[in-house]
Amino acid sequence: MSTPPLVIAVPKGRILAEALPLLARAGIHPEAAFGDPDSRALRFATDVPHIELIRVRAFDVATFVAHGAAQLGIVGSDVLAEFAYSELYAPVDLGIGHCRISVAEPAAMAATDDPRGWSHVRVATKYPHTTAAHFAARGVQAECVKLNGAMELAPTLGLAPRIVDLVSSGKTLKENGLVEVEVIAEVTSRLIVNRAAMKTRPEVVPLVEAFRKAVASQDKPLPFRGGVGGGGSLTETNTGMPHPTPSREGEELR
Repeated sequence: MSTPPLVIAVPKGRILAEALPLLARAGIHPEAAFGDPDSRALRFATDVPHIELIRVRAFDVATFVAHGAAQLGIVGSDVLAEFAYSELYAPVDLGIGHCRISVAEPAAMAATDDPRGWSHVRVATKYPHTTAAHFAARGVQAECVKLNGAMELAPTLGLAPRIVDLVSSGKTLKENGLVEVEVIAEVTSRLIVNRAAMKTRPEVVPLVEAFRKAVASQDKPLPFRGGVGGGGSLTETNTGMPHPTPSREGEELR
């Protein structure tokens, strides 16, 4: 019986644009259809035999890997904190996708508000578990309204006076009359691995090491050349991939 391909789950949108050069430095280049904006395909071959990529929503990357549908993935630490899957191992901080999870509220409210005096908060967020845990640690009761997007509308429409969301430049918050009042966590993207796959797929360990070296060495590509069933090896080449134009599909930063 042939060994099934090793599947790497990557997120659609902003992080993918930063992840592709890392994949290239690790020696993995997707087929041409991967870069076709008109392609509706979600599963792609690569130039490394028996390694495939799947392109899914950021929040779904962790689920695919935790349940073994993919063996590795690239996902933000915000997603890892929210789901806390015990089946996942996150061995490498990839140093991309920098942003933060923050509490924001209308500027007029913030002018007289002091987060240190909060005892109860109602917030709209796609991170209910992370939000509740953060406020519980401060002794604050948090009532979380789960939303998957358009968080900035919550205060203006009376759904919740505050939001908890990803923030990068703060431009979107400003355009909607909101300001950051508290940072919950800094966020970067991580390489994640299914724990069972670490033990049962011998090609996983050298691939993780290839990513680790790709992060450490920004100038030299260090491709993974392992085959299924073997430990693989790392060799330096002069190949690389140009940085793609960022996509706005998927996760939006505030």
